[in-house]
Amino acid sequence: MRLHVVNPNTTVTMTAKIAAAARAVALPDTMIDARQPAMGPVSIEGFYDEAFAVPGMLGCIRDADRDGADAHIIACFDDTGLDAARAAAKAPVIGIGEAGFHVASLVAARFAVVTTLGVSIVPIEHNLRKYGLAERCARVRAAEVPVLALEERNTGALAKISAEITAAIRDDRAEAIVLGCAGMADLAAELAATHGLPVIDGVAAAVTLAESLVRLGLKTSRLGPYAAPRSKTYSGPFSPFQP
Repeated sequence: MRLHVVNPNTTVTMTAKIAAAARAVALPDTMIDARQPAMGPVSIEGFYDEAFAVPGMLGCIRDADRDGADAHIIACFDDTGLDAARAAAKAPVIGIGEAGFHVASLVAARFAVVTTLGVSIVPIEHNLRKYGLAERCARVRAAEVPVLALEERNTGALAKISAEITAAIRDDRAEAIVLGCAGMADLAAELAATHGLPVIDGVAAAVTLAESLVRLGLKTSRLGPYAAPRSKTYSGPFSPFQP
């Protein structure tokens, strides 16, 4: 099985961290193909960055489709471009935000999300409502840690994230935590041990769900909004692709 994991931002070190987290939970016969686009922002922090990340990310999905990917994983917690990718890709597509929410809902009655910056709270809340899981989420919290600060252990990021988890347990009655950034993927086990509750990394959750879809032989339905895009002319340097 070949899973394509795309980091929608252009930071190579973050792609490497995401790939390591994916390989750590993948089945022995699963190959992880991790990529990032050549065009787009170095990090995705809110609606504005998302808009500029989508074209390059779709290009990665187009190329991975051609290379025979069995499923795609969008490794941005905002699920950047997820709907567009599902409409265009041949293989099924999973976003790490959606995956993390669903897995948390299977192990806890109430979960909280701890993300990076406050600017990401509203996009995450929007997705929770869209996925029908807003009532299961006690609160979306921000540690006020820039995404790229997660690339270094000496920035105090871990302590800030841990403090928000403590507050979520105490004030929000959270029973599980979903880490709201792919850059936090390497922190889940440590934070779970520290706080004594399930801490879900969306990358790991998405890998296991993607493997399940492939093993079940399920693909994206083409009835409804994920129907193949109609052929038309696009202007500019990016050439859209058809499934």
